[in-house]
Formats: sequence, structure tokens, C-alpha cells
Amino acid sequence: MKIGLVLEGGGMRGLYTVGALDVLMEQGITFDYCIGVSAGACNAVSFLSGQQGRGKRVILNYIGDKRYVGIGNFLREHSLFGMDFIFNQIPHELDPFDYETFLASPCEFVAGVTDVTTGAPAYFGREVMDHDSTVLRASSAIPLFSPIVQFQGGEYLDGGTSDPIPVKKALADGCEKVLVVLTRDRSYEKSPEGFRHFYRRAFRKYPEMIRLLDTRHTLYNETRRQLWDLEKQGTALVVAPSSPVEIGRFEKDREKLEALYQQGRGDMLAQLEALREVMGQRQR
Repeated sequence: MKIGLVLEGGGMRGLYTVGALDVLMEQGITFDYCIGVSAGACNAVSFLSGQQGRGKRVILNYIGDKRYVGIGNFLREHSLFGMDFIFNQIPHELDPFDYETFLASPCEFVAGVTDVTTGAPAYFGREVMDHDSTVLRASSAIPLFSPIVQFQGGEYLDGGTSDPIPVKKALADGCEKVLVVLTRDRSYEKSPEGFRHFYRRAFRKYPEMIRLLDTRHTLYNETRRQLWDLEKQGTALVVAPSSPVEIGRFEKDREKLEALYQQGRGDMLAQLEALREVMGQRQR
């Protein structure tokens, strides 16, 4: 049976996922397939490299650093997040990412991005990540807050915009069961995008991107409804915040972020028995 792990994005809300994944690493639970978008893709690679604690360490060590997030980055890179700092300096110099272990992992890896020309999702595997994190940069490039990323002849932005919870892709790729980690609680419902005037102007050359942003809330809410159906069918096991997440994607308060990490740990620990019963235990 092919068992998959599906990770939602959400900027700093992804620290919830980090807590959940650290528990899986402690328990030695592995998967055949892993897909993530935005922060979910970034957290996935640390999980597959076996670097327990790295996701939390990187965020809490550097969240107060203006190179990580701040208006100065927007002036230099047209991105509120310091994309070069996050996807080049940190993994290659400051807190090295273990590319060798990641590339050798038997678990299939997929990162989702959004093609700004078509407004549709596109997917890349680990073969494009040989000491190169450009695809993660593209998947994490938030519309309006980050520039379009050029990669292999295409133009891409945040993967969560076009495929916010990529469970359909996991099933299409052959997964029979999936563990899905969300960064919003079960009662959450997404509202229409703000800044409509700004993104319509910013993406005037990309009409399909405008259409996507106009309908993003509908796509997100419908995806979650489909996920609940998969859960009822026994195809998906969902781990979601047990209480509403009150922080935003740009949160910088370390205490709030630590609490969110602990919430992720607690919620995953509460689901371990169900995970083993429904999907079986995978140990390294």
C-alpha cells in the first residue's frame, strides 16, 4: 500500500506542521510519498532529510533577523521575506540542509507551485533539488509579497494559491492512504482575497492569475470539503489545529510561535494510535 503525507502551507503557521513532523521523526514513522506547498514543501524536505528540530530552529533563531522578514527585504528584493537569505544563506551556510540524505530518501517527493501564466498548479520532484532550492523559493513566493520566480523556462508563485491542500495530486500519483497536516483548524473558512485592486494591477499581464486569486477562497473551501469526505471514507487521516490559529503568515512573536509548535506536537501525539491503526506504522 502506497501511503502519502500531504502538507498545507501557511507561512509562519507552518510551525504547527514542524511540531507534528518532529513527532513523526521521533516515532520513526515514514511514508512512501510526500507532497507539500509553500511552507509545507519547506517542512517536507527537512522531514525527508531526517533533520529533526531544524524547521523550528531555523524559524526561532532567525525570525528576529531583518534579513528573514522585514520591509528592508521588500525594498531590496521586492519580497517581505528575505528569499535569498532563507533559500540560499541559511541552507548552504548558516544551518546546512542535508541534501545528501534528502536526495537518497526512498520517499517520493513533490513540491507544488503555481504557474502564473495558466493559473494552474505545476509540480516538481526531488530531481530539481540537487543542492538547489529554487523550487522551494517558487512554492513559497506569496503573490504581491514576493516576485515571480523564473524556473526552467516557467514563471511561478506560491503553490498554495492553486492547490492549497494537494491531496488530489497525492491520490493521482497512486497513494491509497494519506496523512494530511493542515495549518488551519477544522472550523476555518477562507474569505475572498483582499488587495483586489493591487493584485489586479500587479498581474494585469497574467489574467489567469487574477482569475485564480478572485476564486482562491472558493477553491480552498471546496478542497477542505472534499478532504472531509476522504476522511469519512477512510482514505485520509487529518491532523489539524485543535484550536484556531491566531497568528498570521508573517508572525514574529517567538512565544506564540513556540506555542504553535507545541500545539502541532500535541495534536500529532493524539493521533498516533489512529495513524498506526489506519495506515500502519512505518519505521526507519
